[in-house]
Amino acid sequence: MTLTLWFGVTLASIGVSIIIAILRASLGPTAFDRVLAVNTIGTLVVLSICVYGFFDGRPEFLDIAVLYALINFIGTIAILKFFRHGTLGDHLPPEDKHHG
Repeated sequence: MTLTLWFGVTLASIGVSIIIAILRASLGPTAFDRVLAVNTIGTLVVLSICVYGFFDGRPEFLDIAVLYALINFIGTIAILKFFRHGTLGDHLPPEDKHHG
């Protein structure tokens, strides 16, 4: 099998996985399921950047993939913190200021 065929098969598999994750994100049922699905999509995008860089012979794409993975991770943590605490900062939400 040629390298081009393997590249196509790999990207098609990642594409199918992204479609499944998009379905999971749209169907839910909870917000945490949706966050996990969006995080999975981000991870699959990182994987596709790595695969493209490998098959194209451009190892500098790995740097881009690592940066995107860090942004994906930080964004997921921020969203989960917002869901849990209702804020992203260190200040107390308005209803907690009266408790002391």
